[in-house]
Amino acid sequence: MKKLVAEFIGTLWLVLGGCGSAVLAAGFPELGIGFVGVAFAFGLTVVTMAYAIGHISGCHLNPAVSIGLWMGGRFDSKDIVPYIIAQVLGGLAGAAILYSIATGKAGVDLGGFASNGFGEASPGGYSMMSALITEIVMTFFFLIVILGATHPKAPAGFGGLAIGLALVLIHLISIPVTNTSVNPARSTSQAIFAGGIYLQQLWLFWIAPIAGAILAGIVYKFLSPTE
Repeated sequence: MKKLVAEFIGTLWLVLGGCGSAVLAAGFPELGIGFVGVAFAFGLTVVTMAYAIGHISGCHLNPAVSIGLWMGGRFDSKDIVPYIIAQVLGGLAGAAILYSIATGKAGVDLGGFASNGFGEASPGGYSMMSALITEIVMTFFFLIVILGATHPKAPAGFGGLAIGLALVLIHLISIPVTNTSVNPARSTSQAIFAGGIYLQQLWLFWIAPIAGAILAGIVYKFLSPTE
C-alpha cells in the first residue's frame, strides 16, 4: 500500500507540475518559460520524485514505465495493474487540482488543458502517423535511459538526474508534435477534463507509449551487462 500511495502522490506531482506549468505559465510571455520551461518542469517533477519516493516505489509515475520495467525483468507482473490504477488516479487528482486553480480566474480559456493530440489537436498540426512514431520512439528511449540508469552497474545516485533530463529532452523534441505524452496516465488525466477530440484520440497515447516501452524492455534485456 505504501508503494501505491507513493505512486499516486508522485503522478499527482508530475501532472500538477508539468501540466500546471503549461496551463498556468506557458501562456504568459512575460514569464518567459514557453516550451522550454514546460519541458524542464516535467523533468523536474521526475527528478524531485525520484529522490523522494524512488526508494519506496521505484518512482514509475507512468504505466508505460511499469510495463517496460516488467518486460526488462525489473518488475513483478502482479504489481502492474495496482501500479497503473494508482498512477491513473494520481494523475486525475493532479488534473483536478490544476482545473480548480485554473478556473479560478474570470474568463479563462483552458483550451486543450495541456492535453495530447494529433492532427488538429497537435500543437504543430502533425499527423496521426507522426504522433504514433514520435510517441513510440520517445518512450522507447525513455525506457532505455531508465533501465540503464537504474542498473546495478550504473553510477550510484545519478539515476534520477539522468531520467529527469531524458524527459526534458523528450519534451523539447516532441511538444510540437503531440504536446508530449510518453505516459498514458498523464494523457488520461488531461483528456478527461478537456473532453472532445482529446478524449477521442486518447487511445493512441496508451497504445504508442506501451508499445515503445515493451520494445525497450526487450532491447535492454539483450544489451544489459550480465557480469
